[in-house]
Amino acid sequence: MPDTLTPDSHPSHPGHENASPNGAATTTACFAAGAARLQGTLFTIPEMPPRRAILINPATGVPAGFYAPFAAWLTRAHQAAVLTWDYRDFGASGRPYGSRATMTDWAVHDPCAARDWLRGQFPDLPLWVIGHSLGGMALPFQPRLDEIARAIVIAGGPVHLHDHPWPFRAQAWALWHVAGPLSTALLDHLPGRRLGLGNDLPVSVFHQWKRWCTRPGSLPEDPDLPAPERPGLTCPVKLVALDDDVMIPPASVWKLAQWMPAAQTSQTLLHPAEHGLRTVGHIAAFAPRNRVLWPLIMA
Repeated sequence: MPDTLTPDSHPSHPGHENASPNGAATTTACFAAGAARLQGTLFTIPEMPPRRAILINPATGVPAGFYAPFAAWLTRAHQAAVLTWDYRDFGASGRPYGSRATMTDWAVHDPCAARDWLRGQFPDLPLWVIGHSLGGMALPFQPRLDEIARAIVIAGGPVHLHDHPWPFRAQAWALWHVAGPLSTALLDHLPGRRLGLGNDLPVSVFHQWKRWCTRPGSLPEDPDLPAPERPGLTCPVKLVALDDDVMIPPASVWKLAQWMPAAQTSQTLLHPAEHGLRTVGHIAAFAPRNRVLWPLIMA
């Protein structure tokens, strides 16, 4: 089946493009990643020709819909065509139950398929990639990075169990060594909803993720990942960390620069309290209630 772009159905006007609150039109994107079929949403402003294409690569276990308000904001704030999408066997791209999807699929194969689709739609526009957590950390292991004109990584970087502050370190230990192994031995998925991770995940995604976070060497030592291409990223790369992120602390975000030695990297540390926010943490920078941070992320 060829890759497709079809309009979302508006509840009262089937077949028409849907519109987000800021006036952005949304259309459903469907494309192949090997044998998998992935689904996403393209955000555009019909009366405003885009000046750039922006790909949002999501965090592990975070559905594409969570990024919709941010994507809609980007269409006007940066005059962009923006693609959000879900990893295979997750969210709009399928179900994790009994899935054979791996972190290699989520880190390399699926984001490359999304990038190829977006470049196919807008071949003459500069391509920006915004990666949240896994969506940014995995960039150095992907091919054809010369296609990317700018990258922004939010809360993404290599983290070992010992990098977490207490008491979160105890929670992470329990996930990696008790709750996760026991539940995936009994079930055909990781019951993320029950374990407080937000959403259920494929079994192999969990086990590869565990290796990255509990063994020395992290992603570069994983034999199931391709070796980073060189020179790799050479474009400007902005690393953004949150000072209250206990899952990927700022020091772990800064380590990511070591995996992209040819890139023009910069660092931005966001302090939620300075912007009247109580907490943001690892996930919520993209929540509408924290939209005061969005211009700082994109600056």
